[in-house]
Amino acid sequence: MTPTQLRAFHLVAEQGSFSAAARASGLSQPNLSGQVTALEKAYGVHLFDRRGRSVTPTETGRQLHGVTTRLFALQDEARALLAGEQALTRGHLRIAADSAHHVVPIMAALRKRAGGLTFALSIDNSAIVLERLLRHEADVAVMAKSVSDPRLHAVRLRTDRVVLFVPAKHPLARHPLAKKGRAPLAALNGQELVLRERGSITREVLEQAMAAAEVRPSSIVEVQTREGVREAVAAGFGVGAVFASELGEDRRFRRIIVADSDLAVAEYALCLQERRRVALVRAFMEEATRLAS
Repeated sequence: MTPTQLRAFHLVAEQGSFSAAARASGLSQPNLSGQVTALEKAYGVHLFDRRGRSVTPTETGRQLHGVTTRLFALQDEARALLAGEQALTRGHLRIAADSAHHVVPIMAALRKRAGGLTFALSIDNSAIVLERLLRHEADVAVMAKSVSDPRLHAVRLRTDRVVLFVPAKHPLARHPLAKKGRAPLAALNGQELVLRERGSITREVLEQAMAAAEVRPSSIVEVQTREGVREAVAAGFGVGAVFASELGEDRRFRRIIVADSDLAVAEYALCLQERRRVALVRAFMEEATRLAS
């Protein structure tokens, strides 16, 4: 096993194909393929399942990818440490977030600070965001979930609120308990709800509040994306829930604030404690701290 073989494997695992890895690294595809094949033969293992032009790590490959991710992250940290306070001019930052709305202002501030930066942003529910950060699949994360974990460094960004939304002609918009866009949580008794999958903070916060108040909806339609939730609500499948900052101005919907329950949620920027000195990670957290203040 050589560092070159591990680097070749890591590049292919990151990009999802030998051709994409070759383009991203500037190395030739036969070179990468030869290095990975040599690594597989040296240990008698199978690291990738080949499907046409794309590849998927086997279970052994997935575990090795976790190791190489940590290995090359440490190299980045060592490079950042040796570079000291050298000006940040370029680099690639992997960001996992539960909402584009909360993370894009930090990205914009960081890009203004160093125009040569590039970003990869993935949007998932908070549970997946946290998993990606802990598995070194993301450099930093932004999510609405407070986590007490000594492995993590967190900066509180802002407070948002979960609100309900319904089509303008939905009965809840004219419910006798709903006045001027406000309603008690009890108004959800017997209602059909449209919510994100489990692991979503909006769903978790609303379900905890309903359980505490003994509010029972008639049914829950589970949708995996925020866009899907909006379209399902617009089509009449039920009452949706979303962060207030994400609803925006959409004439199809009527916003309803739950008046008698605290549905406030704090948003956090996070990184691994061990990676706080990596230049890009440090810069991201500095911009998050500046925007939060």
